[in-house]
Amino acid sequence: MCDVCVINAVKDKMLSRRQFFKGSAAAGAGLALTATAPPALAAGHGNVADLTHTLSPDFPTYFGEPGFAMEPLSAFATDGFNNNRLLTVEHTGTHIDAPLHFSADGAAVDEIPVDNLIAPLCVVDIAARAADDPDTRVTPDDLNAWIAANGDIPDNACVAMYSGWAAKVGTDAFRGFDGDAQHYPGFHIEATQMLLETGASSMAVDTLSLDHGISADFATHYAWLPAGRFGIENVANLDQVPAVGATIVIGAPKHAGGSGGTARIFAMI
Repeated sequence: MCDVCVINAVKDKMLSRRQFFKGSAAAGAGLALTATAPPALAAGHGNVADLTHTLSPDFPTYFGEPGFAMEPLSAFATDGFNNNRLLTVEHTGTHIDAPLHFSADGAAVDEIPVDNLIAPLCVVDIAARAADDPDTRVTPDDLNAWIAANGDIPDNACVAMYSGWAAKVGTDAFRGFDGDAQHYPGFHIEATQMLLETGASSMAVDTLSLDHGISADFATHYAWLPAGRFGIENVANLDQVPAVGATIVIGAPKHAGGSGGTARIFAMI
């Protein structure tokens, strides 16, 4: 079949589907007033917070170079459908750090167990301290204070640092680059080692790196990822999530052999 014939057949099918659904919607309008919809959220949750930044070529990256591009391949006006080619560096925007990212033979992003992608969310708030000190880190004292207030860190938990840094996206302050080093919060290696003694399966930050910006040794990356845990960087809207009680849903990518990748992440509250 020729290309033009295929495109015309697709258009005809799309129009037929639209007419069918319009008719079905009209016929079912009366029923919609009385029918009871199934619950959209798991029991115990009543709201959803989007923890994902919108990805664009302007989104800040660790190395300062654009990490995302989109090239139009087809346009609705001329082809009857839209289609784009994406070019994305794995560690751009809100994304996953798989164990393979900082190990020779760790699990790739497609090998992260799906059970670990839905998890209790524990939010450790260091925003007040970060406002005065961009180089601050989550410490064992912060974790102990969280535990004293909220109980033990649950098995399979995602432990997230809220530093307030997401509000700086779109400004130079997000990278905090002074010409020699970057400046933003992260996890202290001692806090990371403490979390390794728990059943937590992931950690998250609202900054560019699990390690704070001035780190020269990536100690948290090298301790956490080779242990089979994974990380999430550039998380948004953690100020909309309570310290305890939310469930994080991590839409990790699944490309074979990937060291990470952009993700759609949200929290059920």
